[in-house]
Amino acid sequence: MRHPEWIKIKAAGTHQTRKVLRHHGVSTVCEEARCPNQGQCFTESVATFMILGDKCTRNCAFCSVESSTPLSLDPDEPQKVADAAKELGLKFVVITSVARDDLADGGSSQFARTILTVRNANKLIKIEVLTPDFKGNTEALKIVLDARPDVFNHNIETVPRLYPVVRPMADYLTSVNMLKTAKEISLDIRTKSGIMLGLGEEEQEVISVMQDLKEAGCDFLTIGQYLQPRRTNIPVVEYIRPEVFEEYRVKGLEIGFKAVASSPLTRSSMDAGEMFDKAELSGA
Repeated sequence: MRHPEWIKIKAAGTHQTRKVLRHHGVSTVCEEARCPNQGQCFTESVATFMILGDKCTRNCAFCSVESSTPLSLDPDEPQKVADAAKELGLKFVVITSVARDDLADGGSSQFARTILTVRNANKLIKIEVLTPDFKGNTEALKIVLDARPDVFNHNIETVPRLYPVVRPMADYLTSVNMLKTAKEISLDIRTKSGIMLGLGEEEQEVISVMQDLKEAGCDFLTIGQYLQPRRTNIPVVEYIRPEVFEEYRVKGLEIGFKAVASSPLTRSSMDAGEMFDKAELSGA
């Protein structure tokens, strides 16, 4: 399916940001997941760091990150991320990862080390983590939260009915409960989640997910259009019009989210710092 006229993607091109990332040997979800906003973000010297290597132990139907046996953890990875963030002059850093079901703690210790190392390089920096579900392991979750990120993000991705197709190795309730538990453990940490549209979901299913997330204490919500990154990934069922995204944004605010970003090209990490800052300034 060709993209409709309201979806215009800026070419990634060659940017200084990419050179900095290559120099420090760090991976980004921007590149690995073929994010459509890569061109815009790299032009603005913004990137979402992807830790725990670039090989995922899961094989979600929507994701273009390579699924294969991961390599051993890189002990220097936290410092590499910190150095790259410092050279890029970032004031707000987003750290995500592949799923590492091969590790006893799901990679949570590496998350914690990266958070602490980045903050040690810049005491004033704000940090958002976007983690996998750690198979519902609360101890792994605590390890991440004890490192005190400013925002804890875990994407719900789609509606429960589509999980067997879209996220066959994940569980909807596990993801919802993870967000709920994160809020219970750390009341002062902002929690966040995101959902993709265009996979065959119905309107009421989307609203039900939004209500589940709000009941779990979620503060921030992102809603974006699923775009098929590779021919081997699940195809787009429908391109949702911009006005529908706006209706969901308004509905999310009515439900009680402190901030909602909703548009065809909205992605979980895009403008994450701006979302956080606006909530802070408004006292929400």
